[in-house]
Amino acid sequence: MIISTILLSIINSVILALLALGFNLTFGISGVSNFAYGAMYIFAGLIAWIFLNTLGLPYIAAMFLSVTATAIFGALLYRLILQRVRGIELSEVMATFGIGLAVLELFRYLGFFGFNYALPPMIEGSINLVAVTVSIQHILIVIIGLFLVSGVWLFTHHTKIGLAFRGIAQEKNTALTLGINSDFIAMLSVAFGSAIAAIAALVILPLGIISIDQGYVVLINALAVSIVGGLGSSAGIFVASFIIGFAQTFTSAYIDTKWNMLVPSMFILIVLAFRPSGLFGKQKELEERV
Repeated sequence: MIISTILLSIINSVILALLALGFNLTFGISGVSNFAYGAMYIFAGLIAWIFLNTLGLPYIAAMFLSVTATAIFGALLYRLILQRVRGIELSEVMATFGIGLAVLELFRYLGFFGFNYALPPMIEGSINLVAVTVSIQHILIVIIGLFLVSGVWLFTHHTKIGLAFRGIAQEKNTALTLGINSDFIAMLSVAFGSAIAAIAALVILPLGIISIDQGYVVLINALAVSIVGGLGSSAGIFVASFIIGFAQTFTSAYIDTKWNMLVPSMFILIVLAFRPSGLFGKQKELEERV
């Protein structure tokens, strides 16, 4: 029992890291809290379903076009909306949350709900790991999740665009003097974050059906992991995802599944009460808070 719980906890933790990675990347670079993140996750899944089942495109083509469409959605969101309210935090939150809510409820209004809306697994079948049967899709989630987390780190540390991302994040005014266009980089960060949300959707959604309500759950989980780990901290995302992932799985296994959804909210409350900047976030000086 304990071995299977630990194995499921690891898988759940990687899923949480995948869900939070794009949200955290966008905030860490541009400072934009993309509250339409959950809607982009569902958008990617449903667009992929339409490409597969309505247009009859091959699996790989449908996945690629879904990620591309979601990245374009993110870029347009920044260019048409966020650029106009950039720097006004409350307006950014309200604008992105409102757009996310509109997208999710539009899908619901158009009838995109029910057991018919599901993505096929990338590879069928299952294997035995330490006397526990695990689907190959779960194994792929772990592999892709770890690859993506490593890839994002390498991208932001060893590519020209990635270094520009870090430059804007660390010191915007100095980056501007070096000719880095902050609005263009911010738009790219939202697009990249949206593309990561799409990849997460395409590897996680085959585990079940595509539910509109999942968009809200994804946003809450991404927020929880980012806040607990520290907004903008890659190491914090990794550690927080394992803390919350293990807590969720052990709660479901040994207490009751109905408490599972409360775990992220409880961690948010605890961290905000005792360490507002998160486990790996930079603490603000007292005078900055007053």
